[in-house]
Amino acid sequence: MSYIDGFVLAVPKIKKDAFIEHAGIADAAFMEWGATRILECWEDDVPDGKITDFRRAVQAEEGEAVVFSWIEWPDKATRDAGMEKMVAAMKTDSRISPEKNPMPFDGMRIIFGGFVPVVKLEK
Repeated sequence: MSYIDGFVLAVPKIKKDAFIEHAGIADAAFMEWGATRILECWEDDVPDGKITDFRRAVQAEEGEAVVFSWIEWPDKATRDAGMEKMVAAMKTDSRISPEKNPMPFDGMRIIFGGFVPVVKLEK
């Protein structure tokens, strides 16, 4: 069964192009390390909630957009191996290096986690 890493983050709207470039570079590494699909989604219709919402979850500030992303892996073992490669590559691979490919957002406000699909419908 596949495995999913999910992410929610806030990115300054003026850094949208920088985010797209950053993600495209870093995501290529994850694809090499076994990911089967990656989506980086820029907010379009993200309403404010009465109790919780995406914006509050990442403490989005005025002028920031919410990004919802996920990485699909064939299984958890491939994901774990891919994440080990990512950690090892942070010093040597410019695609992952914070110095060479800095995140154009506040990394302290990322929400992330790994998920096992329980329902999957496809056409």
